[in-house]
This record gives sequence, C-alpha cells and structure tokens, in this order.
Amino acid sequence: MKNDLFSIGSFTIHGYGLMIGIGFLAAYLLCDYRAKKKGLDPDHVFGLAVWVIIIGLGGAKLLYYITTIDDIIRNPKLLLDIANGFVVYGGIIGGIFGGYVYCRKNKLDFLKYADLILPAVALAQGFGRIGCFLAGCCYGMETEGAFAVVFRNSAYAPNHVRLLPTQLMSSGLNFLHFFVLLWLSGRVKKDGQVAAVYLILYSMGRFVMEFFRGDLIRGTVGSLTTSQFISLFAAAAGVIMLAAGMRAPKAADK
Repeated sequence: MKNDLFSIGSFTIHGYGLMIGIGFLAAYLLCDYRAKKKGLDPDHVFGLAVWVIIIGLGGAKLLYYITTIDDIIRNPKLLLDIANGFVVYGGIIGGIFGGYVYCRKNKLDFLKYADLILPAVALAQGFGRIGCFLAGCCYGMETEGAFAVVFRNSAYAPNHVRLLPTQLMSSGLNFLHFFVLLWLSGRVKKDGQVAAVYLILYSMGRFVMEFFRGDLIRGTVGSLTTSQFISLFAAAAGVIMLAAGMRAPKAADK
C-alpha cells in the first residue's frame, strides 16, 4: 500500500516497478533452469524473454489505449504517457505473438517453449499483482466486509474507502496457477497441453475476478468488461488447443 518504498538521493524505488522486476527475473531464472532440465537450448530462453517482454509490453500498452480511446480523443496528450496504463491481456496476447515469431524465426518448436514459459508467466503475474497492490491500481469494489483494505495515499484507488483487495486475491490465484502448471508440466505427455491449461485457468480466474473489481477504466463490451470479453475467446482457444493436443502424437519424454 506504499508505492514509494525508499529513496537514494533523487532516485526512488517504487513498489510496483520493483515487483515487476522481481517477477521478470524470477520467471527468467525459472525458465533457464527448466530449459536445461528438459534438454532445451537455454540460450534461446534469453532471446525469447526479450521478444516476449518487449512485444508483450507493447501489446499491454496498445490494449490500454484501445480501452481508453474516448479519453485519448478528448486529450491526445495521454498517448505520451508511456510509463502508466497497461492491460494484462494485451501483454499476454503480445507476449505469445512475440514468442511465436521468435520460434518461427529460429525454427524452434513453439509449443515446447510455450509449455516452458507460461508457468513462469503465471509466477511473474503473481509478483506483478503485489506491485498493483502497493501502487493501488486494479483495486476492488467497496465493501463493508472484514476482508478489506483502506488506501491512504494512492494515486489510483479511492482513498479512505474500504475496498476489496482484488490485487492480492489475483496474486494468490496467479501463484496457485503457477504451482498447478508446474505440477502438470511433469505429467503431460503432449506438447501444448500446459499452454492450453494456462489459457483456460487464467481466463476463468480473470472472468470471475472482474466482478469484484472497482476500477471502470478497463472499458466494457456490452455487459462484460473488456477482460471478460477477451477471457471468453482465450478460454475457448485453450479448450481447442487441449482437444487438438489429445489427438496429436506424444511429445518427447520430459
């Protein structure tokens, strides 16, 4: 609940940025370790990470611009604020696309590397949502229940109001998601199944969590939020991948 953690001279360590950094580092180290165990080239992990992060951040920013297009039309200067405003689903879509392009360019098995990377993505998301909590963004709806948090000096969440800590709820779901995928990765026999389960579980969790969010900046599509709308397609893609994978030849032993 305190985004400015400490300062060294004029340099301030922000909780949101720190948690994002920890998430990226943890995800990279995990992928590097698991790549070696699975007999995949760890040198490609760094290349993939660069493509996934850069294109993922671009996708997250682009989807944010799309969801706030009315505000941007009224004030085009908002386009210049590149440090704030990202939508997770844009990052996921952009990251997957970046990984696919990298794998095609380097003649790698995309599904093998997707299965390698997506558990680490869930881990990074868990840390990222802690950053959201520290900054106060992605806050929950008002509540009178005991499970509430009150922000005192947030630039994003309403201050001095009892809110559901949806950031911590999402973080817990992401960490649980990570452990499920890690457990599953040692048991599946066909490439792409871990990636498919990632899409299904994340979409289900995100769809439900949206009902408890209090920030409306994410935009809507009919009666659904933008993220709920995308969740339907992401979950469907996961189900199709899982069904197709069940008919595919078995992957090499992992």
